[in-house]
Amino acid sequence: MSTLLSSLSVQQLRKAATLKEKIQSLEKALGQLLGSSTKPAAPAVPKKKFKMSKAARARISAAAKARWAKLKGPKPSVKPARKGRGKMSAAAKAKLSARMKMIWARRKARKSK
Repeated sequence: MSTLLSSLSVQQLRKAATLKEKIQSLEKALGQLLGSSTKPAAPAVPKKKFKMSKAARARISAAAKARWAKLKGPKPSVKPARKGRGKMSAAAKAKLSARMKMIWARRKARKSK
């Protein structure tokens, strides 16, 4: 509603104020006629926002952190040792070497033809 008030001209605001005064006076007159002490409708007052204390926020934060820590599990203190590469035996090296020499010899023979 505040955006509506800011977009109104001065004349429109004056007219709105006089209309509101007329409504209030008519409500008062109606209340006197009926003999009841009805109060005119008051403008809606915004509810007071709930403000959380620092201690409460700290407790909630600690509980949330504890939940996350429980989900993630304990952190390892030392990184696991990296596995070394498997060592090749001398016999396997000789076998591989002989096979590669045979393959290179075939390729060389094909190129020379």
